[in-house]
Amino acid sequence: MTGGETTIVAGIEIPSTDPVFLAVIFGVHIPLGLACLAIGAIAILSAKRRGRHSKFGTIYFWCLLALFISASCLSFMRWAENYHLFILGAMSFACAWIGRTWLRRRWSYWVRVHIAGMGLSYVLMLVAFYVDNGKQLPLWKDLLISRTG
Repeated sequence: MTGGETTIVAGIEIPSTDPVFLAVIFGVHIPLGLACLAIGAIAILSAKRRGRHSKFGTIYFWCLLALFISASCLSFMRWAENYHLFILGAMSFACAWIGRTWLRRRWSYWVRVHIAGMGLSYVLMLVAFYVDNGKQLPLWKDLLISRTG
């Protein structure tokens, strides 16, 4: 898949024409990423107590695991180009796992570790998105052009 073949969708260049790669991207990875974005935001903005926050936090965790699995599959399909995205995905899920584990086990400083872990997982997920897609997004593209022009 490194022959330079691309697929353009909504002005965004996807570096593949492989139907399996595209099916994983559009059928699994993008919907999971959008779910993590929305569900994570709901958990972050909810009152920190049992109920809405913990329910959406749990859903976020499992959606993030599925997103990491799909990102891993995509990274392995194009390892030379995407290994850095695998690393970001692994770091994001690891932070969420640490935050969730400290919360569930009530280890020392569990509140701080939970907040840091879950917050970092969300930030790292966004970083991975921008690293992969930022150069194609309108505002980012304009910033890059003005910097180089």
